[in-house]
Parts: sequence; structure tokens; C-alpha cells
Amino acid sequence: MVEAGTIEILAQSMCFISLFGFTFIATFSRSEKVELMAQNLIMSSLLLTAAVLWWLSLSGGELWGSNYLPKPLSVLCIIIAIAARLNIKGQNVSFGANPHTIGKNGEDE
Repeated sequence: MVEAGTIEILAQSMCFISLFGFTFIATFSRSEKVELMAQNLIMSSLLLTAAVLWWLSLSGGELWGSNYLPKPLSVLCIIIAIAARLNIKGQNVSFGANPHTIGKNGEDE
């Protein structure tokens, strides 16, 4: 059986890999192929992180001194993994006013 301390280190490492991917997603998005690979890597690492966090909780381990934290974080990882697959390509999904065009509308008249 694997010790809870080992699972905790694995969970923290997986969280780091996911965070690292999210940090550099803008760099990866310069190429469509590389961006797709990065999105798949981020999604996979987040799903694996969720599984490891759930495993940590079931083994009685703690994450950052809390035995309650792993389960909610695993659900959050699943939600972010789904969001990581969204590819909006700079499209306006909020349909709100663009602050860069507000002043220009008055100048045109």
C-alpha cells in the first residue's frame, strides 16, 4: 500500500504541472497544433490530478494540513479540465460593450 505522504507529493506535483501548462498557454497558442497539444496535456493532467486528490482523500491523507481539501479540489480540477478544452479563439463570448470602442463611437459622429 502506498503511504499518504507519497500520494500528497504526487498530488502537489500534478497540481504544479497543470499550473505550469496554464501559465504558458498564451505562448502555446501561437501555433494551433501546439495549442491543441497543450490543451490536451492540461486536461489530462487536471483529470489525473483529480483522481490523485480523490485517492489522497480516501487514503486518509492531508493536503496542506487539511483532510477536507482534497475532495473539493478534485471537483474543481474536473471543472477546470472541461474549461481547458474550450477554444474560443478570441471570439467575444460575453456580448458586452468593448471598452476600446466606446470612445471611438462618439468620435465618428
